[in-house]
Amino acid sequence: MDSFPRSLNPNKHLREQFVSNLPGSSMLEVSALLNNVALLMLLRHTFCSQTVNDACRSLKSYLASVALDYVFIVLPTLLIFTVLAEWVYICMIGLLFLLIFFTAVKRTYSLPYMEGPNASRASISSYRVVTMFITCLCILAVDFRIYPREYAKTETYGTSLMDLGVGSFVLMNAVTSRQARKIKSSMSWWKAAFKSTTPLLLLGFARLASTLSLDYQVHVGEYGVNWNFFFTLAGVSILTSILNVPAEYSGILGSVILVGYQSWLTNGLNVYLLSNERGTDVISRNKEGIFSLFVQPGLCYLGGGSKSTGISTAIACR
Repeated sequence: MDSFPRSLNPNKHLREQFVSNLPGSSMLEVSALLNNVALLMLLRHTFCSQTVNDACRSLKSYLASVALDYVFIVLPTLLIFTVLAEWVYICMIGLLFLLIFFTAVKRTYSLPYMEGPNASRASISSYRVVTMFITCLCILAVDFRIYPREYAKTETYGTSLMDLGVGSFVLMNAVTSRQARKIKSSMSWWKAAFKSTTPLLLLGFARLASTLSLDYQVHVGEYGVNWNFFFTLAGVSILTSILNVPAEYSGILGSVILVGYQSWLTNGLNVYLLSNERGTDVISRNKEGIFSLFVQPGLCYLGGGSKSTGISTAIACR
């Protein structure tokens, strides 16, 4: 999809073309990539659990823990997502065997913070860290040729690693919301929504101003001409704050929203969203981002309604 309006900077056009019209990879390959990261984290905790547990006791232990995180997680993930991308399945099998070997050797291995009522909290914290790390890695790497094109966002149909970004953050916000943690707010819903969305809106407008002032490349087929990731998260937060659904119904509502949006797509909405034609109005110029607000709350409610997180999940993604 071509940007609108057209820039006079030829380098900008080339950079936009570099991340445009990509078909993606496969769900199996994306799953293998994510499994590699999960195995790396398990391997790090299995091999160096004592340092993890003692990391908060002294500066020396903290720095040692950070160094081990880099060696066991950051550096291998960077390699697997770039130069070792062709051997992603082999890497996954190798890491699995290493994990089995070290677990078998270290029979006394245990993680106190992964036991009891804190198990869910530790798992969710790991998910948040991995989501943020992979997002930053992909955003910084996607503009370089060393990053495989099949991992960048797809243009129309398909599956890729970067297509998981917004949905992962929406799900992450769902399971860590105030309602999910049984924290009651003394503020009214609109004050709470304003407080939580203000940073996102400021970041969204800051990104918009910076891209316009620097004439930075914008792939309009992703969110639109002026829309961006932060506006989407802010919109989801506002919508789910308005419609505060009890935990026992949030999963049902989320499923209904997702099924309804999919039906809408198959009955003609996809033609409009995939069209290169854009009008001068705000909705037409940002149709991808604005229409995503009809489906992202469904994922939020569906994730928040799950009982598998081990925490109360009455949800409003604030």
